[in-house]
Amino acid sequence: MFVKGPSLGLRLLACLILSLALMFSDYRYQHMDQVRSFLTVAVTPLQWAVDLPNRLWSWGAATFSDRNALLEENALLKEQALQLSSKNQRMAYLIGENLRLRELLNAKKPNKDRFLLGEVIGLDADAFTHQVLVNRGRRDGVYEGQAVVDALGLMGQVVSVSTYTSRVLLAADTAHAVPVLINRNGFRVIAIGSGLIDELTLSHVPDTADIRAGDLLVTSGLAGRFPKGYPVAEVSTVRHEPGKPFATVSARPLAQLERSRYVLMLNPLDVIDNTNLPVTGSASPETREQE
Repeated sequence: MFVKGPSLGLRLLACLILSLALMFSDYRYQHMDQVRSFLTVAVTPLQWAVDLPNRLWSWGAATFSDRNALLEENALLKEQALQLSSKNQRMAYLIGENLRLRELLNAKKPNKDRFLLGEVIGLDADAFTHQVLVNRGRRDGVYEGQAVVDALGLMGQVVSVSTYTSRVLLAADTAHAVPVLINRNGFRVIAIGSGLIDELTLSHVPDTADIRAGDLLVTSGLAGRFPKGYPVAEVSTVRHEPGKPFATVSARPLAQLERSRYVLMLNPLDVIDNTNLPVTGSASPETREQE
């Protein structure tokens, strides 16, 4: 004999009453927080089990994608290493050929530049000038007019020196000018600061001059202040205006004038006695050669 249980409607009604009672208890009392916390801990393993396939899929995809990326990067680096090795071999040949030609012409061998590492420790507060303060001074062999470069190109030149620090005028300053030549064809011109940190202007470029955007400008070595061959800027725009004899040419400095922290100061003086170092006069490479 079977005992007939409560009907479906009664069971739904009981569940509804129980739900309302739980909601009321949760609203008025704090006892349900402990129950909720216990249920959350109890359900956590189930949540982990449900999420496990997704985690395994993500881990596998990341592992294989990272492996493929590393393989591609390794292949690219190998190719670049071979290219650089080939260029290095070619460069060694060109250097040797250049030396042999100089010997045939009885020319003087080029001097190797020396470097003094410095760190930028301050900026000029004047908004109309572009100068930085470097932690190298007269005691380190720094002199006025000394060329300063960073890892990418010419930064500027030293304009004032104290015992422990020096002030460098950046190439973007309107008071700065440097003789340069186009690396592609040897055309010489003067690069002048425009006052903008990311722009130089080329002075008196004939309208018929062979100059184009993308040309590399390097120091020409004229005037003897900046050693020859250091990159200065890249030509960005060339505008030819009808009826005018000169073109308007602007270039982008290659050195990170506003970001470089470490700089190289070219050909410092050989410091022997810090107390008798000259301030101006013998502060140039030409004077050092005469000494």
